[in-house]
Amino acid sequence: MTTTAPAADSRVLALAHYAARGVLERVLARHGVTFQQQVALRAAATADSPQTPDDLVTRVQGSLKAGTAGIRATLDELLAARLLVAEGPYLRPTDAGRELLAAVGAETAPFTARIWGGIPADDLAAAGRVLALVTERANAELATPTG
Repeated sequence: MTTTAPAADSRVLALAHYAARGVLERVLARHGVTFQQQVALRAAATADSPQTPDDLVTRVQGSLKAGTAGIRATLDELLAARLLVAEGPYLRPTDAGRELLAAVGAETAPFTARIWGGIPADDLAAAGRVLALVTERANAELATPTG
């Protein structure tokens, strides 16, 4: 019996996103960290230059489309947990923050391998192109003032 794959649309994208995110959140929960905290910490850790709180809010907002107040609260939580530290006007990950990201990466690696493994490279490339275009178009819609 052959199963026909559904055409890609918003629902299929959302189901894939939330399934994969659910796997990640299970790992994050073992470390007492939320998804938004992990995204903010990763944004600080992967930045090419030192980040101010405003810089990080902008980066996280670009990823999650979350409200500014919630992201600022997340940064405060990371500071309180000593996963981020303030150095002058900048926030940087602490050794504990970097270790947390490394531990989460190591724990999710086997899941990632099972989830993505065996998908042909051409399929991944096509999906990547489609998802990049969907992201670009959705970001353009979000940038358009509502009437």
